[in-house]
Amino acid sequence: MPKPPDAAASSDPQAVPRSQDRRKSLADRRSGLDQRRLATQPAGYTGPERRAADRRTGLERRRGPGRRRSDDRRCAEEGEMTAEQFEFVMAIETYKKVNKRLYPTWTEVLEVVKQLGYRKVLARNIDLASVPEPELTKVA
Repeated sequence: MPKPPDAAASSDPQAVPRSQDRRKSLADRRSGLDQRRLATQPAGYTGPERRAADRRTGLERRRGPGRRRSDDRRCAEEGEMTAEQFEFVMAIETYKKVNKRLYPTWTEVLEVVKQLGYRKVLARNIDLASVPEPELTKVA
């Protein structure tokens, strides 16, 4: 009966013979192609480099060093809502009950916000790349 080929006799020079304990080997089993290094090689992508650029939009939840939560946000996270926040939450809850919707779509949420009287009267102060800004409503 032929013996199974020994791992040391295989084509892999770093292979450890089966009789030895792999944990005591100096060869790193995981060595090979590093996917992160492969990403620096040309992959055929011709668009802009998005990883290195500053991508802050003003909508980030993580604050980072030196950035504090607004008072409204801090109070809301602690369970104390302003009258404006409470009105919005109750309007959404009422919409869900009346229309028997567990999860309203974003279009429906925008409809509720408009029914509350909100209109776009100022230009946005957040960065939304390649998103056209809708027309502003003139204030009387």
